[in-house]
Amino acid sequence: MSTHIATVAWERGAAAFVDNRYSRAHQWRFDGGAVVPASSSPHVVRVPLSDPANVDPEEAYVAALSSCHMLWFLDIARSAGYLVERYVDNAQGHMRRGADGKSWVALVELLPAVTFGGAKVPGDAVLEHLHHKAHEECFLARSVKSEITIQGSWSHQAG
Repeated sequence: MSTHIATVAWERGAAAFVDNRYSRAHQWRFDGGAVVPASSSPHVVRVPLSDPANVDPEEAYVAALSSCHMLWFLDIARSAGYLVERYVDNAQGHMRRGADGKSWVALVELLPAVTFGGAKVPGDAVLEHLHHKAHEECFLARSVKSEITIQGSWSHQAG
């Protein structure tokens, strides 16, 4: 199996820290060289202690689930002979309070809109099957307790 590495780095700077008025902005560095500015969510820690321009862990969680699903969907659709021209998912993560009173991402809604080209076009039942198979294969979906729903739509691009 494989190992995946992400380096998360934060520095206090001039903040006192012990007064709880320190920046939550930090960086994510990945082994391929990508550097992503990150922060706590402004829904969790108020601005200016959070940076709303940066990616927060909750957004990254939703994006990772969406990305994993998309990559499996593309591969499964390709294997079935479909030509995918475009795939856009406006995924949403919904926080809830658990029985213990603590917040968690209870629901992730994947809302992919897929545009197919070519002569072979799936109907609604086939599209649902492709998404179901992608969900079953997605490593991340199998690794989390959040409920994940998929409400896919499709269109055909003539040409």
